Amino acid sequence: MAQPDDAELPFSLLQYYATSPYPCSYLADREARSQVATPAHLIDSQIYSTLVRAGFRRSGIFTYRPHCDNCQACVPVRLPVAELQPNRSQRRATKHHANLRARELPLLYYEEHYLLYNRYQQARHPGGGMDEDSHDQYAQFLLQSRVDTRLIEFSENGIVRMVSLIDVLDDGLSSVYTFYDPDIQHASFGTYNILWQAAQCAALGLPYLYLGYWIAESRKMAYKSAFHPIEGLLDGRWIPLPKPENP
Repeated sequence: MAQPDDAELPFSLLQYYATSPYPCSYLADREARSQVATPAHLIDSQIYSTLVRAGFRRSGIFTYRPHCDNCQACVPVRLPVAELQPNRSQRRATKHHANLRARELPLLYYEEHYLLYNRYQQARHPGGGMDEDSHDQYAQFLLQSRVDTRLIEFSENGIVRMVSLIDVLDDGLSSVYTFYDPDIQHASFGTYNILWQAAQCAALGLPYLYLGYWIAESRKMAYKSAFHPIEGLLDGRWIPLPKPENP
């Protein structure tokens, strides 16, 4: 079984295996593979924090990172929140959604959340497979966790507009998944949510907000590089990424 290069990983406890190739969700006509850390029950919040710094993230109880044979397009990214400089449109998003009220809920199934999730998937990712997720698939993806996970509900005038899942790490927060009302015109829920999470990092004294993977060629990922400064994990080191020409 292949192991990550990072010397700090708990090799004595974990093993790593590569999956079989599967169609890439972001780049057409490419195949992807993942490296999965096992056994899942040994990955607590402390170990998971180390894995995230090494480029891993999770889906349900599965902790993985890209391990493709001929592609290195996926770049793990994070925001150093103390240095974050929101641009004009990002500041506008914060002001536009100032009426949203956030509250933390137990990590449980809520029918209202599931219905919002389905609407979001069908509107934003039709045909991607997740637009047909059952109750169980939704719960396995978002509600199963062995680490410190927070379920945050954002509402406006008593109506749920957005739901966000966030993992608490020893050096930051990791944005697991966010879905929101796709029918609200001129909304910037995703931008608002990232800035809200960055503010939570600052309030908790945590230096980084981890945003998963960024792919330069994927339009779905373009929003991440609009935040500046942003760091990427390249050749085992976290380094600043260039500011986009058209943020």
